[in-house]
Amino acid sequence: MTIAIIGATSRRDKFANKAVRAFLEHGDSVIPIHPAEQIVEGQTVYKSVLDVEQEIDIASFYINAQIGHRVLEECAQKNIRRVILNPGARSDELTQRAQELNIEVLETCSIRWIGRAPSEFADA
Repeated sequence: MTIAIIGATSRRDKFANKAVRAFLEHGDSVIPIHPAEQIVEGQTVYKSVLDVEQEIDIASFYINAQIGHRVLEECAQKNIRRVILNPGARSDELTQRAQELNIEVLETCSIRWIGRAPSEFADA
């Protein structure tokens, strides 16, 4: 599976970084997305899902809902058909817009979704 981690960061104490590590350990292809980062956990960071040439199966949001609306529209343009809205990224409006765009929404912790726990990933 190819997953984009929206809001990926090099800060290892943040859940978005833990998600990058969790999915890498899970054996997935991980594409970090962040406008200001360059490398996260050895992976090249893209500013937008639209900058990624390969197909993306799922996007996991670690951003606030206001930014999420723009990113959701980009996911639709990229033909990403499933998104995970992690705690802190959820909003009724965002979920409704995803449904209008025919994007499946999972409202869960993406790390737990693959059977792991955020506490398994050290902050340092």
